[in-house]
Amino acid sequence: MQKFYKPSRVAVIFVIMAILLTLYMTTLYKLQIYDTNAKENALLARDTSTQTVTLTADRGDILDRNGIVLVSTRPAYNVTLSYDTLRGRDDYNKILLDLIHTAVDNGVPYNDTFPVTTGAPFTYLSDMTDAQKSNLSAYLKYFKYFDMDSNISASDLIVKMKEHYGIDYTTNIADARLIIGIRYEMELRAVKSLNPYVFANDVGIDFLTLVKTKHLPGVNIETSAKRVYHTTYAAHILGYTAKMDSGEYTDKYKALGYAFNSIVGKDGAEKAFEQYLHGTDGSQVITKSDNGTVMDVNTTKEPSPGENVFLSIDIGLQAVCEDSLAARIDMINAGPDRTDEDRVTGGAVVVTDVNTGEVLASCSYPTYDLSNILNNYTDLMNNSSHPLFDRATMGTYLPGSTFKMVTALAGLRKGTITATTTINDTGVFTKYANVGFTASCWIYNQTGHGHGLENVVTALRDSCNFFFYTVGDNTGLPDINKAATDFGLGSKTGIELPESTGVLADKEWKAAHTKEPYWSSGDTVVTSIGQGYNAFTPIQLADYVATIANGGTRYALTILDNVRSADFSSVVQKPEPRVLGTIQEASYLRLLQQGMQEVASVGTASTVFGKYPVKVAAKTGTVQTGGTNAKLNNGIFVCYAPADNPQIAISLVVEKGTSGSNIMLIARDIMDYYFHSDVKISVATDNTILP
Repeated sequence: MQKFYKPSRVAVIFVIMAILLTLYMTTLYKLQIYDTNAKENALLARDTSTQTVTLTADRGDILDRNGIVLVSTRPAYNVTLSYDTLRGRDDYNKILLDLIHTAVDNGVPYNDTFPVTTGAPFTYLSDMTDAQKSNLSAYLKYFKYFDMDSNISASDLIVKMKEHYGIDYTTNIADARLIIGIRYEMELRAVKSLNPYVFANDVGIDFLTLVKTKHLPGVNIETSAKRVYHTTYAAHILGYTAKMDSGEYTDKYKALGYAFNSIVGKDGAEKAFEQYLHGTDGSQVITKSDNGTVMDVNTTKEPSPGENVFLSIDIGLQAVCEDSLAARIDMINAGPDRTDEDRVTGGAVVVTDVNTGEVLASCSYPTYDLSNILNNYTDLMNNSSHPLFDRATMGTYLPGSTFKMVTALAGLRKGTITATTTINDTGVFTKYANVGFTASCWIYNQTGHGHGLENVVTALRDSCNFFFYTVGDNTGLPDINKAATDFGLGSKTGIELPESTGVLADKEWKAAHTKEPYWSSGDTVVTSIGQGYNAFTPIQLADYVATIANGGTRYALTILDNVRSADFSSVVQKPEPRVLGTIQEASYLRLLQQGMQEVASVGTASTVFGKYPVKVAAKTGTVQTGGTNAKLNNGIFVCYAPADNPQIAISLVVEKGTSGSNIMLIARDIMDYYFHSDVKISVATDNTILP
């Protein structure tokens, strides 16, 4: 049978058909699918925006030496506004008003610092802060086309700003004021380079959900970290956190890789140990549609939490110090003869470990609540009692008779006196009477006679001014100041907190700071008993007494026990005790120790410590700051214990506390807790320290 086709021709036909079919399918796919997707993607690209946000690292915890959590972090959610998204939109004002009404209707406070009342008739706020005045001035200066003078009324300002922001006539004036407040906040950031505006901080889940369901363009929810304080004690030690300002970012944190709106330590341990606590922030790219719907989230860098800082303080001991200081001050102020003029204005307590330099407690009165510091900052700054001022590390006070151990060491070193040298206290030091200078011993003012024969130990016991007038005069200021320097007085202690150097005066200092250019012999005489120009911090006094207690080693003070990793599994940093200097004359120090022990056992501190179960070494001091009014005198007290095996040193200062003897009960309360108390700190389920 004859074939009507050849196989080769059939093959060719099939190949041609396959090619045509492939071309057809490819073209169909391109037209119906590929090009459609490309167009959709192009359209989507035009209708979406990307935003890179910082994923804030969890800040490390701060704990006391026993592992009690003092400060921790919890997540918080803030409502923010995107200026770039909102500007140029026709519905800008409508979006803001919707958000504001949502907040008001649900009782959620939001941030509006525009210093004009929210209701007509509009007036400037009567309690406008300096910051609000400065911000408004900068804002008006920037927008020159307002053409306003400094006396424009609040009502006229509202009218001008209503026009400036394109708020139409259909919007009632009360709502216009609300819109103006937020738009002012938004533009103020550009005018003054302030931190980004946050509409509402730390909002609850209900409001958060409500805002999300509205899909308001330019309205974002951002996660932040909120510091939680588990104690009301140790405010000056712990410090606080807040957003860095532009100066901090430029001068320090930019080079360290911080985001420009990072939360950083502003004071106390939060600032001192920022490098451990901060952690490393991450980043995330968020893609959103035009109506605010999140289309994609891409985490480009995971955040790394901060490390945990264990302080050297014992929060139980800290609480005793603060409570006892406050109670004693309240008792003094409650006296029937106390007036507004002689009310106690402040005080401080410091407790250190004499063998390591660790600060076990440090408090300043009055204090404040860290959990509300940012809300109350202006009031705290304007408070006449200066609660933000840390008197323990920054306050400088004449040391009074607590300085007599310095004069004793200087005299012993120079050979002015020995252990057996006696000086006859006749009551009045008259060596320079011919030039108009005399000085009396405190006992002479009470009895009309002196202490009689005194050696260095009994002179410390009796706090004999006459003895130390004579020793200081014969020893000379340079040797006295050398001994003071060896004890760390007039020098920084090395503590991680801001501290004052204090004043260790000499003739150059007097010439530079007073109207009397010459240093007189009388100046040396009064300096010898802690009067005159010298002024030291309570923390310096504690370090000074600790140096006497441990036999001459002056340790740098510290509030850091150790730093541990974020999961607490390893120790990152454990500082060793650091020696700043030593006093080699052990035999001289033993005389000082003996004199201080007699102060506590039979001398001016014996009423409190004479029969105390732990042997104490102490020195009282009274600083005459009020002339003849003894109620204006500062009370100073220093001590260490146990006297025969020293562990802790204590310094106390109470402004207008009358005398050291009047405040030493505070030291006894501290020792009761440290040596005898079995009370342990209790912690609630939310980790709040219980009283």
